Amino acid sequence: MRARNGLILVAIAVFAGNALVSAADPPPWAYPRVPPETRVDPDDGKPRSVPGGARTYSVTQIRDFFAPPAWYDDHPPMPGIVGKGRQPRVYACGYCHLPNGVGKPENARVAGLPVEYIKQQVAEFRSGARKSSSPGLLPHVWMVEAAQEATEAEVDEAARYFSALPPPKGWYKVTETETVPKTRVAGWILVPDGSGQTEPIGQRIVETAVDLGRTGLRDYHSGYVTYVPVGSVAKGEALVKTGGGKTMACGVCHGADMRGVANVPRIAGVSAIYTFRQMFDFQSGARNGKGAPLMKPVVAKLTEEDMLNISAYLTSLEP
Repeated sequence: MRARNGLILVAIAVFAGNALVSAADPPPWAYPRVPPETRVDPDDGKPRSVPGGARTYSVTQIRDFFAPPAWYDDHPPMPGIVGKGRQPRVYACGYCHLPNGVGKPENARVAGLPVEYIKQQVAEFRSGARKSSSPGLLPHVWMVEAAQEATEAEVDEAARYFSALPPPKGWYKVTETETVPKTRVAGWILVPDGSGQTEPIGQRIVETAVDLGRTGLRDYHSGYVTYVPVGSVAKGEALVKTGGGKTMACGVCHGADMRGVANVPRIAGVSAIYTFRQMFDFQSGARNGKGAPLMKPVVAKLTEEDMLNISAYLTSLEP
């Protein structure tokens, strides 16, 4: 267990470049990997705080997968599986998805999702129906492990907690641009590499923390900026609303405002990188399960650029 925790801490704290991939692999900007040679800085013993926070934590406490930092009192007390998890492999749900359920680009925004939808996704992680097009990514691996170990009562407890939370607004700010900061990977998100240099965005989404220091402290009041190519939001809007001759209008299933209908999930205001991955995973065949028969025909004819544009538009909407 000690060796495992060491690997986890190394992976979380490191800032490094994207791993090299072959042409057949999914785009690395959508599936960021933390290189294995990275190292974690030791705890200096100083308490950390965030603007407006109700308490302080040490670095060691912030890194505790079984006790996510609850900086603020604007959400209900986290129940057992959400706030503490269950050692050794069921990490607290609130650690990765954050206490207010807003999530991060490497995982889902679960706040406000239907209870039964959340439970269905956990079941599909458990059964192997929901895989990743980039196998071995630790956030996905940990979700599978948690799903396999959690009891039905624990899954129900977590689903009800997150479903009752309102989806936070303004977490992702979409910005169209021709150039972006040069980035590297830190904790499975893209962050500026510190050089101060920029580069063409090309056909990518670059989603990075507005305030890297606060994000590193797992501050769930500090969001992200989503850089997308110029014109992508309008192109995505056309595809979402009309299908553009390649797909069907998303509102048929997800509702006219993209906020979900019954057990069909909300897709407005979600991380663009996360949204891209879900379409790519359905298209590649990695993601199966209850919703796959409906989604696979929808994404079958979409190019990566189409999926990028759709993601850019959906993220620009209020959740």
